[in-house]
Amino acid sequence: MSIGTGIVLFVIGAILTFAVNVEVEWANLDLIGYILMGAGAVVFVLGLILLASRRRRDAPTDDTVL
Repeated sequence: MSIGTGIVLFVIGAILTFAVNVEVEWANLDLIGYILMGAGAVVFVLGLILLASRRRRDAPTDDTVL
């Protein structure tokens, strides 16, 4: 789930940064887009790390009796 969340954050950030040409006084949409893309990349990498560690722990060992 965190991998998908990271991808969604990155895509929303890219849309805000590169596709939206709206000027608002109270927010810089380019900066918000860059922040969302950075957060999406961090969440994606953390999701991959957690997935890899979970797979390593769930693997059966040779001394396990089935």
